[in-house]
Amino acid sequence: MKQYIYIIQRIFVFSILFSLTVNTVFAQQSAITTVKGQVIDAQTNETLPYAGVFLEGTKVSSNTDMNGNFMVHTTAPVKKIRVGYVGYETMFVNVRQGETQNIKIQLKQNLKEINEVLVTPKKRKYRNKNNPAVELINQVIDHRSENKKENLSALEYEKYEKIEFALSNISEKFKNRKALRKFQFVFDNLDTTELSGKEVLPVYLKESLSRFYSRKNPSEKKDNLEAYKMVSFDGYVDNQGITEFLKYLYQDVDIYSNSITFLTNPFLSPIASTAPAFYKYFILDTLEIANYKCIKLSFAPRNKTDMLFQGFMYITMDSSYAVKKIEMSVNKDINLNWVKSAKIQQEFEKEQKQGWVMTKDELSVDFGISQSKMGVFGKRSVSYKDYKLNYPRPENYYNTPDPGTGAELENKNESFWKVRRHDPLSHSEAGIYLVMDSIQHIPAFRRAMDIFTVLFAGYKDYGYFEIGPINTFYSYNPIEGIRIRFGGRTTPKFSKKLTLETYAAYGDRDKKMKYYFGTTYSLTKRNIFEFPVKYIKASFQDETKIPGQDLQFIQEDNILLSIKRGVNDKLFYNKKFTLEHLNEFPNHLSFTLGYSYTQQRPAGNLYFNTDNYAIHTNTQPLLKISEVYGNIRFAPHEQFYQGKIYRLPFINKYPIFQLQYTAGLKFLGNDYDYQNLKLTISKRFFWPLLGYTDFILEGDKIFGKVPYPLLDIHRANQTYSYQILSYNLMNFLEFVSDQYASLNIDHCFNGFFFNRIPLVKKLKFRELISCKVLYGSLTKQNNPDYHPELFKFPTYEDGTPETYTLNKKPYVEASAGIGNILKVFRVDLVKRLSYLNNPHVSSTGIRVRFKLDF
Repeated sequence: MKQYIYIIQRIFVFSILFSLTVNTVFAQQSAITTVKGQVIDAQTNETLPYAGVFLEGTKVSSNTDMNGNFMVHTTAPVKKIRVGYVGYETMFVNVRQGETQNIKIQLKQNLKEINEVLVTPKKRKYRNKNNPAVELINQVIDHRSENKKENLSALEYEKYEKIEFALSNISEKFKNRKALRKFQFVFDNLDTTELSGKEVLPVYLKESLSRFYSRKNPSEKKDNLEAYKMVSFDGYVDNQGITEFLKYLYQDVDIYSNSITFLTNPFLSPIASTAPAFYKYFILDTLEIANYKCIKLSFAPRNKTDMLFQGFMYITMDSSYAVKKIEMSVNKDINLNWVKSAKIQQEFEKEQKQGWVMTKDELSVDFGISQSKMGVFGKRSVSYKDYKLNYPRPENYYNTPDPGTGAELENKNESFWKVRRHDPLSHSEAGIYLVMDSIQHIPAFRRAMDIFTVLFAGYKDYGYFEIGPINTFYSYNPIEGIRIRFGGRTTPKFSKKLTLETYAAYGDRDKKMKYYFGTTYSLTKRNIFEFPVKYIKASFQDETKIPGQDLQFIQEDNILLSIKRGVNDKLFYNKKFTLEHLNEFPNHLSFTLGYSYTQQRPAGNLYFNTDNYAIHTNTQPLLKISEVYGNIRFAPHEQFYQGKIYRLPFINKYPIFQLQYTAGLKFLGNDYDYQNLKLTISKRFFWPLLGYTDFILEGDKIFGKVPYPLLDIHRANQTYSYQILSYNLMNFLEFVSDQYASLNIDHCFNGFFFNRIPLVKKLKFRELISCKVLYGSLTKQNNPDYHPELFKFPTYEDGTPETYTLNKKPYVEASAGIGNILKVFRVDLVKRLSYLNNPHVSSTGIRVRFKLDF
């Protein structure tokens, strides 16, 4: 999605200092020791899956895949590689420091191995039938409901969470860059990651401590945040938004659920009810973990390109068949972007002999373009303790507010953290806070961040005022001609509670000035845009509007939208005053109340003509629109990033409901009396292995007699950019209704079919299909054919009708596309399936969308 590049860049803001040129950012490593090869049985030459591979003297380790292949690499000094496998003698092999080498390792069987261990190393056709490993995993699946924490009547625990990011693969060439001379002190804080043994430079850390409460019946949850501490980049990024993005990126992994959301993609759990149909299982060993006898079970995808995990789980050898520990990762062949390696580790404990609960949860991901180039290493570590099981609190307890404010929670001293941290910080982790605070006082850093803000936020900060958005300073359309715009707004340095915003624009063809002035005042002690928002906003605007164009996260005068297909010669000139109140609640329920007054005139080849006005008369009627409106929106568990222009939501599994009511009233100066009611429901459904589907259901009804500018002018798109919410082959002003229902379905298969085609699967394309159906109608009271006092529908210059109704059949368009092209583009072939005889329409078209995703 478009917002990912915006947010990810902001999370790793420190890397901008190292990104002055492309060659600098992705500097080639020259001192990496890479060892790859294959492990086989010395006697039979059969490959050995899941053999342990270790680089001696480092923390780097790996396991062979189903074909016995492996690859490990490190920048640390290393002389030998150690390979071990249950039932075989351990072998040591010399390696060459700083080189890439390929070796074949032959292991000899150890005849003294204990009899109770079952080893299945031979490469033969895998079957579920009569397979003891499958019989074991079926027992785990059958006991899922007994072992998952949701089975408890009530649950309480203390949670300590630590999220850190670091630049990985730091080379000597990179450290010695001329541009980094003033920042050499940061390299004293280097560390080595356990995931791949690479040298990393920590740049971000956030710690949080909370107390969680839940009960099963009635269902209640409460998460009291007690304290947090984080590296802050105030003035450059939205710290609260960064927190929400990290929660979205690193969602809790529940192995007892059928579907696991990992890096925004749905994965099938290795203990899902249907898992044996998609995974292979092997019993490797029996051992003891924390006084529990366990069976070590390996699992791997049957198809390496499916959204599945691979790794090991340790299952208790008792009647509970609980997972004591699990270690899993993703296959390098999987269709997952920007991820070089990833690892999930979880540990469980039986508390008070009542149920199994999690005690440790670690998720590590190495992000980047390739193994040998610099990237970003991210790790989320969570520990749980002080459990209290099956003792529900009184029902009203779960509805009490959190104990402290944001400032109180953040300003805990170091002595508090030393006592309350579940695990002490490492030397490099402890140094992040000091190093990053020092960095922000260096002028070179502030200059780099200013450039970054201009490029990705579109604003240039001048202290109390910032200029932008820069991508709107120039645009073009046939009526205004070349449009020049300049403006900006105040910053929190001017006032945290009050924002002033303005701009002026001029078109060289219509010779008209356009302008805007608005002010927003916060009704809370927080920043105007800090959730939950509560403000009053007033604005006045003299501006143009393309009827039927409704863009998402893009401003209409964006330079990238200057090129449009077909006829684009109609505009409204609107002089509009708006007064609005927004009130958000912590549960993500919000309401908006407002009033607006608009004076609307047609422009270009658009006329408000009736039987009393000639088509080309210079005395065009002025449409006066005076409305009161209300909007109720409920988005449970919504997460978002608050940008400078838009709030960018992160799509999750929860639905969003929105109900809008508008009333046009003559006694307030409106030309017509009418009411409008609109309901929108949207939701994303996740399907393990098969991707996800976005559904948007919408319904609208207008009560009253109104001319076409006040009807529902259906969303059209005449740009070459694929718009999710618009009809991509519909022309502006082509269809109007006073009642309609629509369904928008967009499905991404995440490469399910392409991944099964040789050679094609290397491109990591993703299949996309969509269908948009619009049912609408226009009652006689709003049809100008029956009421000559209403404005006639627009026509083309030659008199051909341009605007139609949907009384006979629905408007339908479908598309099939390929996503993830070069990892950032989506290209759709769109097919229009109805109303093909309307003038100036195309039955097919190619549309492109920038879409960055994992």
